[in-house]
Amino acid sequence: MKKHLNSLWALCAALFSGLIFGLGLILAGMANPAKVLGFLDITGAWDPSLALVMCGAITIGAIAFTIAKKRQVTFLGLNLHLPTAHKADIRLALGSILFGIGWGLSGICPGPALVLLGTGIAKGFYFASFMLLGMLIFAGLELWRSNKRR
Repeated sequence: MKKHLNSLWALCAALFSGLIFGLGLILAGMANPAKVLGFLDITGAWDPSLALVMCGAITIGAIAFTIAKKRQVTFLGLNLHLPTAHKADIRLALGSILFGIGWGLSGICPGPALVLLGTGIAKGFYFASFMLLGMLIFAGLELWRSNKRR
């Protein structure tokens, strides 16, 4: 019974976190592709306001990871799984480049894409569709790569 209650609390916490995250994206303007493209246009009419949003997110993330590194379980008592990789490789570099190109061309990244999708905006649907296609391609390449190693 306790395990089911923890799972319910975890689902509620995830839902609440997602709602707060989406609301934050909307309020900060991160769900507006035109505003994001204005931030990325450093040689033109640059809009630095999203830099403050990013600095706030990095600060909160750094604090959260500092606290999490000292714990074995979440505040809800579930197992805590932190990333273990500590080195950059070609896959990380190529993934970052592809992410940057997609973000620069569309002004949308995965979080805001889900916000746009949820609001019924077509750009969110197109971005999310291509994001899922990219995830499927990656999964296929990973499967091919693991079969090749055998």
